[in-house]
Amino acid sequence: MPIPVGSKAPDFTLKSKSPADVEVKLSNNFGKKNTVLLFFPLAFTGVCTAEMCSLSAGLDAYASLGADVIAVSVDSPFAQAAWAAKEKITITLASDLNKVVTKAYDVVFPMLAGVGDTSARAAFVIDKAGVVQYSEQTATPKDLPNFEAVKATLAKLQ
Repeated sequence: MPIPVGSKAPDFTLKSKSPADVEVKLSNNFGKKNTVLLFFPLAFTGVCTAEMCSLSAGLDAYASLGADVIAVSVDSPFAQAAWAAKEKITITLASDLNKVVTKAYDVVFPMLAGVGDTSARAAFVIDKAGVVQYSEQTATPKDLPNFEAVKATLAKLQ
């Protein structure tokens, strides 16, 4: 079960090669902007590709709501960068190769398709103070988060 609304969001620093070679630190947004933190199982898979491409196309909607979007998976930053380049994904992708952040948010999906533990598909809205305002883990990896509820939560934080 993912960490609940009202919890202090666990801070993290993860590597990213997409869209740039940087370290992604959640607390860099604290005091500045809200954050939509997404977890997805694996790059180069159908549902994850559709989700990230759709979000990339609608990224301005989140920016207009004062939010930064960070997507986390257990893929290496190199795999994420290759996937982002191939699919034209513009969302910041962060690598949780060691599953530390996935475990901190309690969104581990055990033995996905028999290949091992991955991140479950999940969405969090974290306010400028670092407090979780929305928390959702989908029932299956094929289900997408309720992005209308995510946007509604962001609208209330404006």
